[in-house]
Amino acid sequence: MLSLALATSLFLGPVWSHLSVRATPSFEDVCHQIQGAISNASAVYWLGSTLYNKGVEHYMTSSEQDSACVVEPGTAEDVGAVLKIVGSNRTPFAVKGGGHTGNPGYSSTEGIQIAMFRFSEVTYDESAQTATIGTGLIWDNVYEALAPHNVNVVGGRVTGVGVGGFTLGGGYSWLTNQYGLTVDTLTSFELVKTDGTIVTVTDSSDADLFWALKGGLNNYGIVTRFTLKTFPQGQVWGGLITYTASHLEDVAAAVAKFSANVTDPKAAIITASNFLLTQPGVSQLLFYDGPTPPDGIFNDFLDIPHFTEDVDTRDFISLVQASPANLTAGQRSVGIFATVPVPTLSANVINAMFNETVFWGHKLQLDSGTFISYDIEHFLPSILTHNTSPSAWPPTRDTAYIPQFIYYAWLFEFEDEKFYDAIRQSSAQIANVAKQEGQKGVDDAPPYPNYAIFDTPVELIYGDSLPRMRSIKATVDPDNVMGLAGGIKI
Repeated sequence: MLSLALATSLFLGPVWSHLSVRATPSFEDVCHQIQGAISNASAVYWLGSTLYNKGVEHYMTSSEQDSACVVEPGTAEDVGAVLKIVGSNRTPFAVKGGGHTGNPGYSSTEGIQIAMFRFSEVTYDESAQTATIGTGLIWDNVYEALAPHNVNVVGGRVTGVGVGGFTLGGGYSWLTNQYGLTVDTLTSFELVKTDGTIVTVTDSSDADLFWALKGGLNNYGIVTRFTLKTFPQGQVWGGLITYTASHLEDVAAAVAKFSANVTDPKAAIITASNFLLTQPGVSQLLFYDGPTPPDGIFNDFLDIPHFTEDVDTRDFISLVQASPANLTAGQRSVGIFATVPVPTLSANVINAMFNETVFWGHKLQLDSGTFISYDIEHFLPSILTHNTSPSAWPPTRDTAYIPQFIYYAWLFEFEDEKFYDAIRQSSAQIANVAKQEGQKGVDDAPPYPNYAIFDTPVELIYGDSLPRMRSIKATVDPDNVMGLAGGIKI
């Protein structure tokens, strides 16, 4: 027996030694490798610490996971060091900015959670009329920093939305009717490639990569800073009005009239048809980029008897923070987003969204549904004409599809599939209404990446852009390191 054991050990010893060298390190081992490689400008946090919790927390509980550790890089060089380590070890990772995604696993992981909070720069260049903005910020921070300069950027419309994912996905803003999507106002990116190199990407330095990053999400590396065009910003008019169930038809009619008749690019609305606490109702956001709107634009909304009203001349940041975006955040709900892009926000589509609110609100409250919301959004058909430089998304600028938004929240994860199926059915119903009235291109319309549910085909989102995007990725990230991260993968 002794001889056999000795012989076996002699035979297997080199094999086990060889295997141990090639064994995949644990996530915790990779965390320690990162901790030893980064500078004092960065930090690693472990389960149990407050900053770990901050790093993994998301807007919805279903979008977060307990990672092996949280890495907060403080320099682009340290981002590069992290990318090289996770890439060489083939370790799953995630990149989180504001954490406002609706999809599970898009900016969370059981591997290495990269939290971008330390990239919090807002630098205004008056001579260039641009602002350089860190990707760890939320738009509230950006607006507050730019307010003393009386300028603004094309950013998020509601409080709490992160800069990074929002911008890389396209970006619809209160200012979009005037200036286009957020990607249309980008002048440069600071990008950390997966080999650790740091590059400033502009249209003149690398036109292909610049194009791909505009709407290409996290497929090409980690963006640490954006430089955006700025625009003059004074006081605005608007805010939030809420209506009870008895006035749904009146609000629907007001939205339809606004959509059909208002062409002033300074005017915008978001009509959130909600089902909350067993009742339907409406949260109506009004916006005008000026201290006083022209007479009559918003009268139909103001004349409807309301439950609450907070509409006035105010600072831009006050308008953004008047929104009910974080209405369910305190509940720590499970949730999901979906979208229906339509060419025209018609009365039939508007009424369908109100009807879907009531139908699915009543039905899903019998399960654990806590919040059923349909955001009716209106943009002018000219929004895609403000940019002379194309972008990966949207893949076509022939038609400005309007991204109608759906959001469901519920309590228990075991009911996930029930709510996913419901939101898919509801999306299909709204799309069918648009098709039945003769709207063209609904089936092929590219969904807004930041609203799209997780199983949306990437071919539908990016359309004709996809072959070029994949070719650029093969050059920039040949080992597909960014494929180890969550999100829409090309």
